[in-house]
Amino acid sequence: MLKFIKSQPVLVIAFIAALVTVFVVPPDADYAGYINRTVLIQLFGLMAAVAGLRSAGVFGRITDIMLRKAGTVRRLAVVFTLLNFFSSMLVTNDVALITFVPLTILVFSGIKDEKSRILTIVLETAAANMGSMLTPVGNPQNLFLYDTYKLTPLIFLKTMLPSGVLSLVLLLAMTLLLPDKDCPGAEQSGGSIDKVKLGGFAGLFLMCLLTVLRVVPDLVCLGAAVVICLIFDRKILAKVDYALLATFVCFFIFVGNIARIEAVREFFSGILSGRELVVSVLLSQVISNVPAAVMLSGFTDNGTALLLGVDIGGLGTIIASLASLISFQFYRQSEGAQSGRYMLVFTEVSVGLLIPLLLLQVII
Repeated sequence: MLKFIKSQPVLVIAFIAALVTVFVVPPDADYAGYINRTVLIQLFGLMAAVAGLRSAGVFGRITDIMLRKAGTVRRLAVVFTLLNFFSSMLVTNDVALITFVPLTILVFSGIKDEKSRILTIVLETAAANMGSMLTPVGNPQNLFLYDTYKLTPLIFLKTMLPSGVLSLVLLLAMTLLLPDKDCPGAEQSGGSIDKVKLGGFAGLFLMCLLTVLRVVPDLVCLGAAVVICLIFDRKILAKVDYALLATFVCFFIFVGNIARIEAVREFFSGILSGRELVVSVLLSQVISNVPAAVMLSGFTDNGTALLLGVDIGGLGTIIASLASLISFQFYRQSEGAQSGRYMLVFTEVSVGLLIPLLLLQVII
């Protein structure tokens, strides 16, 4: 039990929060309306599709090609930063970091430059968080808010593009802090791509995108996900992050219940009105941006400000985005890790990105 609590702290907190509200608002017929079925199905389908594409060898091949272009430590950092920034738009920030941070640690094992290794991983983490905010499927909170507020692709892009462009410019500028010295060539995976599996899971990924765009019904997407996994690789069904899905269910119940408590509803509606961006950024620093998005969505109609706030709010503390903890865990378990130094660099970079992005919102 203790091991589970340590591995899934957000799920445990979400479950306890939901359980407490059940005693305040006893279960009734309204509970069924709390659950956003479409978001859960879209998350399930996307996680299955991405896991399938990864097992087909797609990410390994792309990484090999990109890394062969790097010759110096600085260019290596640029490659990893760009890989995470752009791949996270489609495969989510979590998957991008799970894919590329271990590779970064492997590559730097032959470079023996701890300062550069830390900064590169930190920049990758920020890049995944910032790149993922540019698409509805880039991270769970985007997917949830896109569906909850019925946003269109154009409105979504207009809301997020200025911050996304500025964050990319700032990230690339920060790579100049790395030395421009030669580095050993990256080891190639040498793996081949399973074309049959690639075709199947690429089709599923397209189906998921069409579901997000409201072209394909969510139940059709769910059926396609299960069937494709059973046909091409049934082990993929075990690789879906069911803890994340359960976390969303718990938060749906929690938010649905507290929204029915008059005093709570009036309090949050009062502090949020006209301050959605600031409140969502601050709350994300404490409980992370995914639960902040679910929680605050019940108290405001300004979906674009909330969307912007929780995505920018992924910067700052290391718990502001759970994806940041993924990178830290990989680094902490690596040989020669200096966790204190990592936390210092992470905070400097993350706050250094957060402040200009907040100032941008004041200007525009």
